[in-house]
Amino acid sequence: MKHTDPKKQQQHSLYLEVCHQNEEPSLPLHTAIALFLLAYCDCKSFKVFLATTKRGTSQSLRSHLPESLDVSDIDWDDLPLLVRGCRLPAAVDETGRYCRAGLAVVLRHIITRTTEADPGRRDVLALLGFKKTCLKACAEVSQWTRLCEIGIPSAVEEHLRYPTNQHLQLPPYILHLEKKLGEPVKVHNDDKIRRQKLRQQGQAKNGESPKAPGSSDSESQPAQAPRAGGGLELRAALEKLSVDAAPPPATRENSEIRKVKTTDLPPLEHVFAEGLYFTLTDVVLLPCIHQYLRSLQTHAAGALTQLPLLLRWYSRVQEVPGVLRAAKACGMALFSPQTPISCPPGTDLEAAPTSQAKQECLETTTQAPFVGGPRPTMTKLKENGIKAVFSPHPRPAWTLPWDNLPAAINPIEGKMSDVRAVRKRQQLNNLVAMVTELARPGYTVVDFCSGGGHVGIVLAHTLPDCQVILIENKEESLVRAKSRSAELGLANIGFIQANLDYFTGPFHIGVALHACGVATDMVVEHCVQAGAAFVVSPCCYGFIQNTIKFSFPRSKKFQETLSYKEHMILCRFADQTAVQLPPERRLIGKQCMCLVDLDRSWAAETHGYSVRVITMEPESCSPKNNMLALLLLAMGRQCQG
Repeated sequence: MKHTDPKKQQQHSLYLEVCHQNEEPSLPLHTAIALFLLAYCDCKSFKVFLATTKRGTSQSLRSHLPESLDVSDIDWDDLPLLVRGCRLPAAVDETGRYCRAGLAVVLRHIITRTTEADPGRRDVLALLGFKKTCLKACAEVSQWTRLCEIGIPSAVEEHLRYPTNQHLQLPPYILHLEKKLGEPVKVHNDDKIRRQKLRQQGQAKNGESPKAPGSSDSESQPAQAPRAGGGLELRAALEKLSVDAAPPPATRENSEIRKVKTTDLPPLEHVFAEGLYFTLTDVVLLPCIHQYLRSLQTHAAGALTQLPLLLRWYSRVQEVPGVLRAAKACGMALFSPQTPISCPPGTDLEAAPTSQAKQECLETTTQAPFVGGPRPTMTKLKENGIKAVFSPHPRPAWTLPWDNLPAAINPIEGKMSDVRAVRKRQQLNNLVAMVTELARPGYTVVDFCSGGGHVGIVLAHTLPDCQVILIENKEESLVRAKSRSAELGLANIGFIQANLDYFTGPFHIGVALHACGVATDMVVEHCVQAGAAFVVSPCCYGFIQNTIKFSFPRSKKFQETLSYKEHMILCRFADQTAVQLPPERRLIGKQCMCLVDLDRSWAAETHGYSVRVITMEPESCSPKNNMLALLLLAMGRQCQG
């Protein structure tokens, strides 16, 4: 086993997980996906570490590791501190204090590093999509991120554990992907491509040879048609991925084509996972679907007849330049699945009935518009002994010594206006006052949804004997926070770019300023599971809705009193607190906010917490909600570890 001293690890290290089944090492799908992308990008910007408990793991898995990579084994106990607190995969920069964790975040970072090293890799940059947002949003809000990070990998790994189970059904997530592949294609500037398709259909009808956009009669041989078919759409997608392809010359369709109404144009055929172009989503899905189809071919070939669109997608992906090369480098023998003419008894799989819970996981639920105001709901709560009551602020006059603090701590250093900076300082006074009451030397404080680091940087400076970790999904914000921290020379601060579910480390206090919608509930739940105290300022109540993990109301007493729709009425009106609204309406909004947070606090108290709902001081410190940033103060069980 090739061990590496953690202190001597190279810059930009990538840590991947290895599993062991029957004493034999194997690669989880998340690891296989990361390796496939590294091979596809031909990326050499990382030192790769396989986290394992067995010696010689990398040698045993040599056939699945691209030869171009520098790969070593590392014991779990030797992982860097920030990495040990995250679910793998994870990547760490040269400082060892900035960690990226989670599949989507790490994959996007691999693409960024590849294009930084070779700006000419247009094919790699194209993986991020038109607006460079592919798999950027977290799984809680993005259906594709949820499908790629959680749904498909977990469904395939569950299937691979029991591939011969006669009662096994097609996983709902697989069926959902099959359905997505049949939906209408939505792509930037599709009008132009659809008119090109109309022209080519006319040429084919007249017996002419269709020409690619920008081609001329003097060109010698037409391009060979792709094996998987797809016509104009697939050719356009493959041309976009060509590294050496020059932009096609601007052409204008003839007047007859231009006159055709958009509604009369032929629809575009669904080529790849998210539509017309090959993206990071396809890269994530390929190792998963490859293993799934290979298993079905062996154990239940009859089920392949239920997945015609998935089979077509799998075939088309193999036409993408670089895919076969990358697959070979990772030991993936891509193949052409064969559907049987007749299915032997007992080999077919039925579609799994989609339960209500699974349906909520797969589909975006649209709620009917609310009719009426919140008064009937508030009256119903009052009749059941539930009133909006705030606890008194324990330190209403406490403030940080802003005039004596380094300039980089001032929120104005986070690129905001002077007026906003004043209000932000007032908000920070409230949160820091609470955290300093809870903190003890040696504590770890986690700033969830940290943004540009306004809370975490102040805490790291104020509590030098504590370790502060900032967790944020947006790279731009966290890089800005890291820069401000470096200017201050803070040694007790670390940065994790990840969705908060990927942070699994122990901590003592969790804090979040203006965590949007259900993000507040995610933070509170994370703190409860860690047995940590928390100070959270909720925001964007109108975005609260049932998700994969959370249903509303949260507490038993609210559940016994209100329906989901009635609770949503409270949430929607809790956002009606802007300063320009009439005073009576703002008061109702504030009462609704208190009731929503009271429900949250009671849910936390069932886990042994003592929670207070408090209004910040002064009330004018919140520009959006006229000081409706409420604190959920929890005296949690002491963190283990």
